[in-house]
Amino acid sequence: MATKTMGRPRARLVLTDEERGELQRFVRSRAGAASMARRAAIILKCETGAADVDVAEELHTARGTVGKWRRRFEKSRIAGLLDEPRVGAPRKITDEHVERVIRLTLHTKPRKATHWSRRLLARESGFSKDAIGRIWRTFGLQPHRSETFSLSTDPQFIEKVRDIVGLYMSPPNNALVLCVDEKSQMQALDRSQPVLPMQFTTPDRRTHNYVRHGTTSLFAALDIATGTVIGKCFRRHRTSEFVQFLDQIDRSVPDGTAVHLVLDNLATHKAERVKRWLIRRPHFTLHFTPTHASWLNMVEGWFGLLTRRCLARGVHRSTSALERDVRDFIETHNEDSVPYVWTKSADQILEALWRYCHVSNGAQPPKQCGATSAPPH
Repeated sequence: MATKTMGRPRARLVLTDEERGELQRFVRSRAGAASMARRAAIILKCETGAADVDVAEELHTARGTVGKWRRRFEKSRIAGLLDEPRVGAPRKITDEHVERVIRLTLHTKPRKATHWSRRLLARESGFSKDAIGRIWRTFGLQPHRSETFSLSTDPQFIEKVRDIVGLYMSPPNNALVLCVDEKSQMQALDRSQPVLPMQFTTPDRRTHNYVRHGTTSLFAALDIATGTVIGKCFRRHRTSEFVQFLDQIDRSVPDGTAVHLVLDNLATHKAERVKRWLIRRPHFTLHFTPTHASWLNMVEGWFGLLTRRCLARGVHRSTSALERDVRDFIETHNEDSVPYVWTKSADQILEALWRYCHVSNGAQPPKQCGATSAPPH
């Protein structure tokens, strides 16, 4: 039996097809706010002609709530279901105050200190340290952090960048591009006491002191097309070991394949013995990165992966154990390797460097810093 309600009858709510579809999407959406879904459900129930009290009972809400959102929808349609801007307390920190905090952070230093902390700047500016922290986060300021950099002084910087980036982005047909480098002086370290395993709320713990059991060097060649790595560990790091590694690369590639090697400027890579080796193998071509620009060699990124996943927290009681773990890591990596993709063009790299030099020095960057006197086109 239908519920009988008293009072003046309300006009039936009429929705367009577009409004009905949008309200239904609000109701079904799991990513949207629950309050908006509830308001949309109220309007859809009101469209059926049900009284406010019946809609409130069915949706387990108050009759006044149903009437409020019905009136707002009738007045402003779907826009009326949105929350109105709330009037908060007036700002205590004005734009001028924010500008002063930023100016102090960027252009001044505290007395007898190298950089600002939240507490020091709060004392200087008269604001709370939480307010200083909010301003710093908003503008991406991190006075507590400091990083190092090195601009290449290679006179052939531009030519080398274009050469190597060209290999990455448009490799020659029927050719193999390998990024080659050495990770030298890898230490086999054993902690003085057993490592305590991770527990709930507690990370694993290890002693700060350790025992050294020798070092080894990893020679690695990264195939950017497949992401696979050719690697071999040697106890010494000389020209003879590098030539042995080149022999291993030569045995690993198919016959008749042109091979392009990207290397840094280590003297071992330019030794006379290496030049004689290249004369006997004309299908090998070396491409040297600019000085102080190891970031151009993509194998450096793989070395970072090796360090994080195998070396940094490893415990090795002998050099042989370290070399065995490195070989296992390479095998596991090669089983599930993916291509290494270079995304920045040479022009983008040179233009970014030009902007950095221009902003930092307030003048045109010199060519010997590895940038053009104007953005390249």
